[in-house]
Amino acid sequence: MRLRCPSSTYKGVGRLQNYSWIINERGYANVVLSNASPSSSPPEEVYGLIYSLEPSDERSLDRNEGVPHVYGKKMINIQYWPATSDEPVDISSKPERKDMLVYVDYDRVKEAKPKQEYIHRMNEGIRDALAAGVPKEYVATILRKFIPPEPMNGKDAEGTKQMARKQAQSFEDE
Repeated sequence: MRLRCPSSTYKGVGRLQNYSWIINERGYANVVLSNASPSSSPPEEVYGLIYSLEPSDERSLDRNEGVPHVYGKKMINIQYWPATSDEPVDISSKPERKDMLVYVDYDRVKEAKPKQEYIHRMNEGIRDALAAGVPKEYVATILRKFIPPEPMNGKDAEGTKQMARKQAQSFEDE
């Protein structure tokens, strides 16, 4: 997040209910409205880290996410656990409810494989999410379904990391 939105401030962990997290046909993450009932098992939900954005950061994020051609922006009511220290949030505590800005690709909603450079970026995000208090079970059952852990070393790994940094800073539709 620091690469794309240098003024952003981490605020806590959020849970978007009745949505599913996928990698879509473009090879990038998306949240898709679920058709499952609220009592389905496992529940359809998406965890994520919440940040406050300055207007300049939001404009930068819009460019990087390809708004309005790739992703759209939507305010969605979520469950929110504010961070009060450097410790992970306790998601077993009662959450607040807040409307939050979510980027959604309405056109590409089928599951697919991630782009190679995106795996590196997602693994960095997964490390941050676990440290913030996102449940390990969620990472294991939802995110790892699409994003393998990174065993990469050597020259190929460095090239992939450089491509990941480039894509994180400047949107290029492929």
